[in-house]
Amino acid sequence: MKEAKPRRILVINPGATSTKISVFDDETEMFQTNIEHDSAQLSCFARIIDQKDFRKNLVLGELAKNNVSLSSFDAVCGRGGLLKHIQSGTYRINDAVIRDVMNPPYGEHASNLGVILAREIADEIGCPAFFSDPVSTDELCDLARVSGFAPMQRESFFHALNQKGKAREAAAQLQRPYEELNLIVVHMGGGVSIAAHCKGKVVDVFNVKDDGSFSMDRGGGLPVNSVINLCFSGKTKQEVKRLLGSEAGVFSYLGTRDFRDVEKLMKAGDGKATLVFKAMAYQHAKDIGAMAAVLGFKVDAVVLTGGIANCRSFCDEIRSYVKELAPVLVLPGEVEMLSLAQGTLRVLRGGECMTYI
Repeated sequence: MKEAKPRRILVINPGATSTKISVFDDETEMFQTNIEHDSAQLSCFARIIDQKDFRKNLVLGELAKNNVSLSSFDAVCGRGGLLKHIQSGTYRINDAVIRDVMNPPYGEHASNLGVILAREIADEIGCPAFFSDPVSTDELCDLARVSGFAPMQRESFFHALNQKGKAREAAAQLQRPYEELNLIVVHMGGGVSIAAHCKGKVVDVFNVKDDGSFSMDRGGGLPVNSVINLCFSGKTKQEVKRLLGSEAGVFSYLGTRDFRDVEKLMKAGDGKATLVFKAMAYQHAKDIGAMAAVLGFKVDAVVLTGGIANCRSFCDEIRSYVKELAPVLVLPGEVEMLSLAQGTLRVLRGGECMTYI
């Protein structure tokens, strides 16, 4: 029997200062590159969405330079951004998605560009465009939404693409379907999200925007009264948001956003760096314990992932607290590009395609 031709998928993943693109034939990455953007160039644009044509031309230029024909693609997939809260899955990029990207309900982020770039390029090719598991993916159980103050509700914002991708990778190692497992997945990068995966659904999560342990430049769950005092210290709303969202965490203690610097300082005997290193691992472990309670302490594995999972001593520090709970699997790095390709491939092979409304 003649083998079926592989489905060729273009994957676009915009970040704050770069745009990653990959070409997949089914699940095999045939080409990848990371286009770096000069901050001075990006500063010319009033809004992130205004960068669309600039980034699109760079993507098309890279493909042409590497002799990748647009007509060869069966689909284009872009990273989803701060869209409405939606269920996990792969969605076709329709007019409703573009409407919300142009007027994002939860603010602007470079990842918002992924869907509009994918849609425009796919329309030119004449193929479908998709996105999968955006940051706003929401599978929370009702109990997890209750905040403790009636006018406020806990929300779901987390590294859904990498969390889901690494959870499936862990399931493969455990030789069981993801949908049968209880996992605690810890994404450790510039931001941190720690989530309880119950039989294929993320039923609770420490929201990367609001709560949980601190990360490289985010404060996480801070003392409420101290936050109130900061808000009334003469600073503007935007200044407070900047301080707690991009100048807090490790950066506020050590002046770096690079975890490798923390390692170097600690190895050189810096006491402050050692304290921050251990405190961050301690907070991660506390959050893992909370998610274990959500799962009734029936946990098949704790999965440590993201760039910081490349640091063996940090993973060992976390393991020292949670090793009695469940096996600890260390799966460093991220699989966002592959996860986007796999989500698209599932639809192209006849799987469910979700509708964004």
